Amino acid sequence: MKYLLLIPSFFLCSFLFYSQELSEEETKLYDLIMNYRRGLRLPTIPLSKSLTFVAQTHVKDLVVNSPINNKCNLHSWSSEGNWTSCCYTDDHAKASCMWDKPSELTTYNGFGYEIAFSSSEDATAEDGLKGWKGSPGHNAVIINQGSWERKWNAIGIGILEGYAVVWFGNELDPEN
Repeated sequence: MKYLLLIPSFFLCSFLFYSQELSEEETKLYDLIMNYRRGLRLPTIPLSKSLTFVAQTHVKDLVVNSPINNKCNLHSWSSEGNWTSCCYTDDHAKASCMWDKPSELTTYNGFGYEIAFSSSEDATAEDGLKGWKGSPGHNAVIINQGSWERKWNAIGIGILEGYAVVWFGNELDPEN
């Protein structure tokens, strides 16, 4: 007896899109961030499969479902996926809805901290890093200053169309 396995196309597309392989532009962003940190005598951060999955999932949600509005900023998540929706506001009142995404979507055991960039054109590694370096709050996350003075043990990168996001975590990734 022969069996036919039917795989819904949305599942196949999701699986193919969410591989933890970096695109050329994502690799460039990772390298630029590590070179910037190295220039400041900061350690390299290991690339995380889990945080990269979260980053790539988030940029796809931003492109496809656009959860951003006059109240919800770039750290927001729509209600159109296998995750809890999240309206992240500028006052950071619901910050945990973003911080919890890695443990909600993967086996990563710690919080995730995201920096996000948007452009009216395709986001590039250079433009993303330039924007974050020019923002004291985002730059502090990248270079562990102020309240971000800690050791990052994981990083994930996602770039798609007009969005670039980087996720940082204190915990080692069990998937690496």
